[in-house]
Amino acid sequence: MSPYTTDSNQPISPRPDKRFNFSLLADKITELTGSSRAFGLSAALIIVWIISGPFFHFSDAWQLAINSTTSIVTFLMVFLIQKTQNRDSRAVHLKLNELLAAMEGASNRLINAEDLDEEALHHIYRRFQTLAETSNAEVHPTLSHSVEEIEHDQILQELDAALDTTNASNAPAPDIT
Repeated sequence: MSPYTTDSNQPISPRPDKRFNFSLLADKITELTGSSRAFGLSAALIIVWIISGPFFHFSDAWQLAINSTTSIVTFLMVFLIQKTQNRDSRAVHLKLNELLAAMEGASNRLINAEDLDEEALHHIYRRFQTLAETSNAEVHPTLSHSVEEIEHDQILQELDAALDTTNASNAPAPDIT
């Protein structure tokens, strides 16, 4: 049983874990490095480095110090930021999934849409474009619609077109006398 699994009446809370938690460390470092204080400290270090240039005669070692430092910090920060971004993104998707599941009339097929392949996403995107065009043409643009309606309307249009073609081919030939 997952530590996050709870009774349906119990709130879901983070797992109390006393062991080392990389996610917490990544969050803290990302929060600290994204602060105004961290930016000020970085700017001050760059100014000190520039001012120290004449003392080191702008040597290769002087340049290498800043280049190596910024490369290492950037390399590590990419992973920390990506870790935090992935977790935040997952949380947002879960919240959106909950809203979709809870809303009457919303398409439940869009739950976990982020897991669909590109072709499926593009197909759904085209449906929403059609929905937007339909909504823009309506007298009451605040009416709620679902992508399911567009699919239903497209099927009906295809059936109507097929029936029209069938009826046209079965119709008697016009009398040309």
